[in-house]
Amino acid sequence: MSAASKQTPRLLLPPRLGTRSAAGIDVPTSVGPSGAVDANIGAPGQYPFTRGIFADGYNGRMWTIRQYSGFGTAEESNERYKFLLAQGQTGLSVALDLPTQCGYDPNHPMARSEIGKVGVSLSNLSEAEILFQDLDLARISTSFTINGTAAIIYAMYLAVADKQGVPRKLLTGTIQNDILKEYVARGTWIFPVKPSMRLVADSILYANDESPRFNPISIAGAHVRDAGATAAEEMAYTLANGLAYVDELQARGGDVEKFAKRLSFFFYVHMDFFDEIAKFRAGRRIWARLMKERYGAMDPKAQHFRFGVVCGGSSLIAPQPYNNVVRVAVETMAAVFGGAQSIFTCAFDEAFQIPTENSAELALRTQQIIGFESGIGRTVDPLGGSYFLEQHTDRMEQEINQVIDEIDAYGGVIRAIEDGWIQMRLARRGLERKRKIDSGETVVVGQNHFRRDHENITVGDVFKLDPALAGKALEKFQRVLDTRNNAAVERTLAALANAARNDGENIMPYLVDCCHAYATVGEMVTTFKNEWGEFQEPVNL
Repeated sequence: MSAASKQTPRLLLPPRLGTRSAAGIDVPTSVGPSGAVDANIGAPGQYPFTRGIFADGYNGRMWTIRQYSGFGTAEESNERYKFLLAQGQTGLSVALDLPTQCGYDPNHPMARSEIGKVGVSLSNLSEAEILFQDLDLARISTSFTINGTAAIIYAMYLAVADKQGVPRKLLTGTIQNDILKEYVARGTWIFPVKPSMRLVADSILYANDESPRFNPISIAGAHVRDAGATAAEEMAYTLANGLAYVDELQARGGDVEKFAKRLSFFFYVHMDFFDEIAKFRAGRRIWARLMKERYGAMDPKAQHFRFGVVCGGSSLIAPQPYNNVVRVAVETMAAVFGGAQSIFTCAFDEAFQIPTENSAELALRTQQIIGFESGIGRTVDPLGGSYFLEQHTDRMEQEINQVIDEIDAYGGVIRAIEDGWIQMRLARRGLERKRKIDSGETVVVGQNHFRRDHENITVGDVFKLDPALAGKALEKFQRVLDTRNNAAVERTLAALANAARNDGENIMPYLVDCCHAYATVGEMVTTFKNEWGEFQEPVNL
């Protein structure tokens, strides 16, 4: 026996749990019947939908199992989608690379080093045709995480459906299309706020008629949360953005009873179990009341708060990576208890690489085990009526409403973004979160507590991108440029520019025409830039 093995082991004293949730809400040691302020929580499927928007919950329809995936070329991503669908995934979630997100073609100097790295390269209709080859778009729900170029990618998806002979009215899925949170938290904005809001409104109004089962926006709090917001702030900023879109759509003559039925939301789920459940329950009833009382929407479906989630995000860490499997399982249960309509579970290695096929499968199996073995989805809102959860939901609602009121008092979310007011609040909150983790006040197992002195944990498979990827993408891109009808491209781009100059024109039909002509994402974005310019980030010191 070595001398080292004979040493008395160090006693690791566990940190205190504390008396406040991650959202900063007081958590009493115990709660009795008098603790739940709002005793009338209502029934599932009934206004204000605290307990869910469907009376039969997951018994009526299981949440969509939608794993976020996409990397490298369209061919590689198509193979990964087929693999995931064969393993029981029920919907696609398309990850797009940064050049596609920011409106650059593969041959742009800014693009080459990022081609296919954080998602699939999708520069034109030819690539989209490959991406969805042998996939039945009439039966598969497809989600796109894309914002600055969302209207273009949506137009491209419609063009693919047209090519496959799939009626647009059969298409289901979601395009994120939430540009406001890009200005606040993520940064893949391109155009100034006003024309960007026009693009969002045009795509929503167009989708209501052309693809009425497809959600043309997923108003996202996810990136706000990862940037530092608490659970309450994530919900508040997201609902405030939602109100700005409703205002824009009404100003464009949209019927709230119609377009509100296709508004959807998107969030991250982090590790404070009851914060997350309460966040969704409170958000559901706040949105229902706002739609009914502020906008007069009387159709219950126009009051529905429908949302998808990612379980993971910045809550996953690289040290002791297998711990992330547990984190994702806890977060998935919170999403189910909260009543999510679609769930994506991150792979344990996503903190440091594109998931391998094995890690992606394990993430998928996590959802399936919780969905089909745990039994927690058999009854609607199974924690409803818990003294603590009802009190926590009430307090979460108060926190959310307070932030929304502050934004309204400032002059609304668009003014707050253009002035950089929300960005500054979020930056300060992110710094506060980091300091708490660095100091150990916020416990992250394996990162700031319960670490080994000398950790040497192997991760198994390592994902490697093809080093020839950029060259292949450029070759395919040039082939499209060489074989397409350039006269048709010039004609459709000229029509697009003319529509961009006319505020009363819906831009979507012109984008679809451009896609059918094999105009590229970069060409369409450049056309818009020539008419609208680019957004300039406000600087606050």
